[in-house]
Amino acid sequence: MYMTQEQCTHRNNVQSSEKPHVYKVGIYGWRKRCLYFFVLLLMILILVNLALTIWILKVMNFTIDGMGNLRITEKGLKLEGDSEFLQPLYAKEIQSRPGSPLLLQSSKNVSINILNGKNQLVTQLIAGSSGVRARGKMLEVKSSTGKLLFSADDQEVVVGAERLRVTGAEGAVFSNSVETPHVRAEPFKELRLESPTRSLYMEAPKGIQILAEAGDIQATCRSDLRLESKDGEINLDARRIRLLRLPEGKASPSGTTSRQTVYEVCVCPNGKLFLSQAGKGSTCQISNNVCL
Repeated sequence: MYMTQEQCTHRNNVQSSEKPHVYKVGIYGWRKRCLYFFVLLLMILILVNLALTIWILKVMNFTIDGMGNLRITEKGLKLEGDSEFLQPLYAKEIQSRPGSPLLLQSSKNVSINILNGKNQLVTQLIAGSSGVRARGKMLEVKSSTGKLLFSADDQEVVVGAERLRVTGAEGAVFSNSVETPHVRAEPFKELRLESPTRSLYMEAPKGIQILAEAGDIQATCRSDLRLESKDGEINLDARRIRLLRLPEGKASPSGTTSRQTVYEVCVCPNGKLFLSQAGKGSTCQISNNVCL
């Protein structure tokens, strides 16, 4: 198709007479106001958050080395002042500062548990309001020099101190035997060895010495009191030896009938002692009816 020059000129005039269409791009009206409001609100929140962060860092004393009383060192964590743990604490070593005591405080109890490789409890120490309880295979108490003072296990209890002192009014009660080289009372106090319902045995491989330097020695029993020496002898060494409440033998009618105030001590073949009225000669044979 071919256009004439007049047609082209007319078309150009028509296009030039029409106004061009303009398309607006952007947010206008209430949408624009809402956008500005949210941007302003976001800036305010950022400023408040930044201010709170700076305040928390200032109050908690955050530094490069740690937070507050908590310091991170090469050996571990270092706490200064009082610390409160709301959950269990697991640590390899807990120690106080040099020259300061270590205080463990709890409203209920303080428990120390030792576990083995199988997560089984082997040693336990509980300090509570009812007392202190310990559980383990063995308990040892040593002095600062390493000397054993006290040891206890399933087999025996060993007291390694120079002296075991019992200050109770009722003394010490032992249900079984006691092995010790020396039993002594406090100065100016009485020493009493008593078995209320059973027998009391004192045995030693070499000898037993009972000594009271400023008092008396009294042995009392309900049944028999036996002094026995298998290979040696029994010595009664004193200025005066008194045998009270010995049975008194009665002389036969053929003996003397006069009242006597002097007696002689007689010994039966079975070892029994008795008194007999003294005469010009021995009257033990006359009064031997006690030996029957």
